[in-house]
Amino acid sequence: MQKAEARKIFAEKRKQLTTKEVNVFQDLLLIRFQEMDLPYCHILHTYLPMYDRNEPDPMPLVDWMRFRDPGIKVAYPKVNPVEMSMRNIITNDDSVFVLNQYGIPEPENGDSVEETQIDMVIIPLLCFDNFGNRVGYGKGYYDRFLAHCREDVLKIGLSFFPPIESISDIDFFDKKLDLCITPERVYAF
Repeated sequence: MQKAEARKIFAEKRKQLTTKEVNVFQDLLLIRFQEMDLPYCHILHTYLPMYDRNEPDPMPLVDWMRFRDPGIKVAYPKVNPVEMSMRNIITNDDSVFVLNQYGIPEPENGDSVEETQIDMVIIPLLCFDNFGNRVGYGKGYYDRFLAHCREDVLKIGLSFFPPIESISDIDFFDKKLDLCITPERVYAF
């Protein structure tokens, strides 16, 4: 399946989910995440979900990581649409988030952290395949960001749906996931 087709299909599939289904899937994602044997994490990069699009919410996983790894710092992306890049902003309980031009919540201010300092990234996606390739929203922000991360950064996707067989139009700059968590299981690549 090509990325454009996958984007349409999975955006629609997520749109069709009921609130009850989303809540059950969210609980199952957290359970799968808690079952994983993850290394200690000093800096976690994650996203804030677009709730109106039934995007998986990483916040319960972030809360679990804060409990599991006291002292962890959490960074969120702040995009620069002119340069097609994003900064990693460390947040705290007083951080203010605003919607950017894509309707995605991002920190209004805060200290930046370099990509090479990040240990784990929870990556937004619409779908993924059996090989760890992901289909995002089509702007390439995360692929460019991941290209600057350490080689050993742990890349984790969240999906309410199992993988598709394969994504046929993968580019050389597309970055693969290491793990993808679904309600049924964790896929390792």
